[in-house]
Amino acid sequence: MTPPADFQLFRSLLGCFATGVTVATTLDTDGGAYGMTASAVAAVSLEPPLLLICVDRDAKFHAAVGAGLGFALNVLASDQEQLSQIFASSAADPFSKVESHRASGGFPLLDGVVAHIICAAWGSHEAGDHTIFFGTVIEGEIFDRPPLLHYRSQYTTIRPDGRTVGQPES
Repeated sequence: MTPPADFQLFRSLLGCFATGVTVATTLDTDGGAYGMTASAVAAVSLEPPLLLICVDRDAKFHAAVGAGLGFALNVLASDQEQLSQIFASSAADPFSKVESHRASGGFPLLDGVVAHIICAAWGSHEAGDHTIFFGTVIEGEIFDRPPLLHYRSQYTTIRPDGRTVGQPES
């Protein structure tokens, strides 16, 4: 068996894949709000409409989302890098530091985002040091804002003309 790539190579390779930046939010069984920055997000199926998020098993968010109530994805806008950092840190009560409101099902939704995607729990699968949580998309809302992207360990965005920030004019 061929050994896996070392950590640094793996991280560098994945850094070449530009991703959108989201904050996943959920509730525990007592109604407590939890959130985490998530870039390991993907569409899984169109019928039914499924997506996935990958969560480190040591994260506080893991136990809450594992309760099976579902989750919401907040697709961050280009001016929300600070929200990404707040929810990526281990700060106590990150919701006290941001503007948010509750969806009809109670999940916390961040204000000023590109989209809210609300999911009912569909299942999970353990994979390495993470768990893949699947959700059925049950509702959502789209806002006309440019997205926050992550590429090569830096934040960037797409301008209205389709160029990324920092891309030279032609």
